[in-house]
Amino acid sequence: MNFASDLATVTHGIQLAVAPVFLLTAVSGMIAAVAGRLARIIDRARFLENRLEAGGVEEARANRMYAELGELRHRGWLVNGCLALLTFCALLIGLTIMLLFLGETSDLPILKIATVCFLSGVACFLLALLCFLAETLLATRLLKFAELPVQPAVLQLPVDPENNQAPAPVGRI
Repeated sequence: MNFASDLATVTHGIQLAVAPVFLLTAVSGMIAAVAGRLARIIDRARFLENRLEAGGVEEARANRMYAELGELRHRGWLVNGCLALLTFCALLIGLTIMLLFLGETSDLPILKIATVCFLSGVACFLLALLCFLAETLLATRLLKFAELPVQPAVLQLPVDPENNQAPAPVGRI
């Protein structure tokens, strides 16, 4: 295996290999966001499980809590799938960077492999985005917005048309 000895080839190899690093930055940010969602799912599931284990929950409420735990399990599955795809994406993009550099600075015919690795990484990223979308749609479907309570009607006092004022209150002043 022969490596390039001139600086221009090595510099070009580095420039070529650095471009996919921007995708790695996006992947790392996405991993952080999705890991935060997983932490929230786990916290909520633990809270519900502890409430159920403590007892004293009426049957109807317990059934709703078990249903929510099922939905949390589904959301957790989607988030774990998303994290796995993002991890595979990062590995493939890292491998792409190595292959691009080696392909540019050596006589190894690996540029086609680098292309397949890069496209596979992008496909993993897109599938991870679909998992993320499905999880967020499921999470927002579970939201239960309480209706605002009905406000009592405000008593309107009649207005005297001559002086455009309400009559004086009767009683003590």
